[in-house]
Amino acid sequence: MLVAIDKRGSINLPSTIRKEMGLDIGTHLDLEVLEGGALMLTPVAIFPAVKLNEKGLKKLDEARKSGMAKMPEELAKLIGNAGTDAD
Repeated sequence: MLVAIDKRGSINLPSTIRKEMGLDIGTHLDLEVLEGGALMLTPVAIFPAVKLNEKGLKKLDEARKSGMAKMPEELAKLIGNAGTDAD
């Protein structure tokens, strides 16, 4: 399939490819240059990072120890999908 690079350096992925792969506006793609110069695009999921200061970490620790409340389902889902940041 032939695509062109526009003046901003962007390419357009044909709608048939986007639909087939379930790509939508805002989908993030990892670009890798393979041996021989081939380009590979891989869809990736981006999860927000939460950074807490000392006060926030203390409150989180207290909440965990209390065992009184159940974690919101959406937050539990995000945590379940989380990975380790290499940085």
